[in-house]
Amino acid sequence: MIRSEAILAAAEGANPLVPNWWEVLVTAVGFAVLMFLVVKYIAPALENSYQNRVDAIEGGLEKAEKAQAEANALKADYEQQQQEGYAEANRVREEARTEGAQILAEAREKAAAEAARLVEQAQVQIAAERLQAETSLRTDVGALATTLASRIVGESLEDDARSQRVVDRFLEDLERNSTAGTATGTAGVAE
Repeated sequence: MIRSEAILAAAEGANPLVPNWWEVLVTAVGFAVLMFLVVKYIAPALENSYQNRVDAIEGGLEKAEKAQAEANALKADYEQQQQEGYAEANRVREEARTEGAQILAEAREKAAAEAARLVEQAQVQIAAERLQAETSLRTDVGALATTLASRIVGESLEDDARSQRVVDRFLEDLERNSTAGTATGTAGVAE
């Protein structure tokens, strides 16, 4: 074991408050080497990593802001298109109503024209049939009147000119009597 005298002798020469210069020098050299390694390799790597992280965060924020701006623009565009769609739908609906009313008016107009044409055609046909009936009736009445007159008179009325005059006179008398009776009937109704 160590002798206590050696320990006391060693302790008498060393002051614990005064550092050992060799230790200070080795520590300073170690600290300088460590500082060199940190400044040369570790700090730039950390700074690069920090800058990449900052750029990523700022880039993400810029991308998020751009995406938000694009989303807002798309939303505004969608709302504008929606409003335009509503306006277009209203316009088409109004055009359809107007066109429907126009088609209905045209159909009514065509129906009225067709009805007027049919009425006119029917009146023309009735007038033609009436004329034909009058002609046929005149011929039949004339023949009957001639036959009846020849029986009454006892003479033959075979002469066409004479028989035609008799028939015409007879029909004129009938027409006068019918118009006089109509006027009298109308006057009686009016009173």
